[in-house]
Amino acid sequence: MLAKAKSAFEHTFHPRSKDQVATHDGTHDAPSTIKPPTPTDVVRYRYHHGTNLGSIFVQEMWLTGSMFAPDSTGISELAAVQGWIKCEGIDKTRARFDKHWQEYVSDADLDWLRDVAHCNSVRLPIGYFTLGPDFCRDTPFSAVADVYKNAWSAVKALVNRCHNRGIGVLVDLHGLPSGANGGDHSGTDSGVAQLWTSQPDKSLATRCVCYIFHELRCVDGILGVQIVNEAEANASGLYEWYSSVLAEVSKVDSTMPIYISDAWNFGQAVTWVQQKNRVQEYRKNPVVIDTHLYWCFSDDDKRKTPEQITAEVGTRLIELNGKSWSVLDRGAVNAVVGEYSCVLADESWNQSGGVSKDELAQKFGIAQSTHYQRNAAGSFFWTYRMDWMDYSGEWGFKQMNIQQAIKPPISLTFSIVEVQSRIAKAQGQRDDRRGQAYASHCQYWDTNDPSEKNEHWRFQLGWDIGFSDAMSFFSMRSQCNLQGGDKIGLLELWILKRLEESGQVGQYGWEFETGLRQGITGFVEAAGV
Repeated sequence: MLAKAKSAFEHTFHPRSKDQVATHDGTHDAPSTIKPPTPTDVVRYRYHHGTNLGSIFVQEMWLTGSMFAPDSTGISELAAVQGWIKCEGIDKTRARFDKHWQEYVSDADLDWLRDVAHCNSVRLPIGYFTLGPDFCRDTPFSAVADVYKNAWSAVKALVNRCHNRGIGVLVDLHGLPSGANGGDHSGTDSGVAQLWTSQPDKSLATRCVCYIFHELRCVDGILGVQIVNEAEANASGLYEWYSSVLAEVSKVDSTMPIYISDAWNFGQAVTWVQQKNRVQEYRKNPVVIDTHLYWCFSDDDKRKTPEQITAEVGTRLIELNGKSWSVLDRGAVNAVVGEYSCVLADESWNQSGGVSKDELAQKFGIAQSTHYQRNAAGSFFWTYRMDWMDYSGEWGFKQMNIQQAIKPPISLTFSIVEVQSRIAKAQGQRDDRRGQAYASHCQYWDTNDPSEKNEHWRFQLGWDIGFSDAMSFFSMRSQCNLQGGDKIGLLELWILKRLEESGQVGQYGWEFETGLRQGITGFVEAAGV
């Protein structure tokens, strides 16, 4: 059955000569370079269901208190390293951290994420110091740099372990030089975000990002690189820095998705990203927004009941409404929820009205899972691994899965046999669905715009490619002997990629785009996913 599907892919992606003919406006299409989606394409553009892996390469005392010496004087990564060096010297400290990086997330942990939680992706926070001693010079980590000799190789080893289980990794540069925010999760206890006012620090940050892209450009299992975590709101020169980094990394690898922080202003990020992800900008990396959604910190949220907060989930990400469709004209924008939890403040839980906390947390988590799967390109719970996993409560990805508060996309729970059965079912409906979609498209435009010389064959070509793309994403895991089927998650960016590869970006490219979208939908509906 899969062999037949592959044959269908080859026929679709090597169409007859119509994709290179002149259009009615006198222009010519560029030659098509479209090929079937690769495993790397699927890892990068599928819907990402997963979790942050935890405090592995960026220590936070509240998560990994065991990594802090008894007399540590702070709660950050730097305080942890300094405390142990003072206590036992640099060699033993390096061995301690090496062991933590290698063993804190076990093979059993990764198996559980794959088999029980049905994760296909994880977000992995690292710091600039994780890249090694060369990146610690002239920073607060200068004196402790030797501790990080093996850190970067440990990152790549963990990525490989994830990849071997079909789990993609978003490498998140969580800690930047001098801090993109004032949090201790930036690496120090300074309490201030000095990156944005320091050109030397921004230059070092850019060098770090370029190094990561260079190192990971040929590494399997990387779904993208996040260049900053929780940038300070209204940070000076934030988007100028984003633009400069984008220009530099595109020279290294222009295919890798680059994830940016929305800096707590999602609407502004949506507008900026949609302007960046345009056909004429295609040779630069696809840009994805990372936004974080919590309801436990603000005084306003503390006044709300759990039911009010659960109802409010559906109001988030509304800035994306109306942003899909017509990538050719308006550009593409996709976003992931890089952090969320089921945590509410005590003030909210105290307004439960007698309903159990577990029941309310379950409803809250399911509301988030459902909303993000419908409106985002992925979501990553905060967090998985911590010292106190057995009583992690609403901060714990494992605990929330046990309580059935987190629901994976249904397609990721399918057995290999079920995936193959649904592909066969969809294949059996393909011709009829294509014919119906094509007839409906032609009838609508020929009736409503009879004076226009449309080129409906472009719709049909786009439909075939879209159907095959969706089928390829869905079948890829089963071809690797993994359960579950993936769906295209970064849909707008995938449309952008296919438009550029098709060469159909002229006056009638909209017909190809329309067909592409309807073909993807056609497979999803036919396969029942």
